[in-house]
Amino acid sequence: MATVALLPQISLAQGLKSNGKSAADVVPSDWESIFKTGDLNGDGIADLVLITTPCYKENMKTRDDGYVYNFNQPILAVYWGDNDGDFNLYEQYDNVIPARTDEFISIDPALDITKKGVLEITLDYFASAGSWTQPRTKHLFRYQNGDFLLIGKDVTELERTTGKTVVTSENYLTHKRIVTTERPNRKATTKHTRLHKAALKHLGFKLDE
Repeated sequence: MATVALLPQISLAQGLKSNGKSAADVVPSDWESIFKTGDLNGDGIADLVLITTPCYKENMKTRDDGYVYNFNQPILAVYWGDNDGDFNLYEQYDNVIPARTDEFISIDPALDITKKGVLEITLDYFASAGSWTQPRTKHLFRYQNGDFLLIGKDVTELERTTGKTVVTSENYLTHKRIVTTERPNRKATTKHTRLHKAALKHLGFKLDE
């Protein structure tokens, strides 16, 4: 499967602003962005989390039919909200969201903030060739003790040809793993196992590792 050799990245920090009233205020208008607001740190004020991908032409490729591949490194950023209605940059993570490196595999991120303040980062992988499965990963982070800690992970794998779906859910607080397998026209099966106790990971690692 062919991959694309990327040119050196331009400084990722040069585009994001440290504060603003909205996501549109802090991200350049031509960058590809998704965002979510919600209370992440439990102070009763809405915060802002976003994933944005720069559009530096050095790391983009246009197909013959006009479709544009963006191979720039996405940025994950968290902004705390304040009483004045501003969002102020808490942390920028330059290498958490995997960049697209292949013309045949796309990575579509999604964000959510639950009512309990859990940050959910979902990555959908789609391969236009060379893959029998369509995987999706969801990482769950909770802000505590001054940092975001990984408290859970869900991995969903769908077999395109058979329709079989396997969902593996891991809870790092209860140290439990649940694997649910579903097949068309058959009863779902569930398997429970225990996980080894380990220190919770801090947000900052690349999510496809």
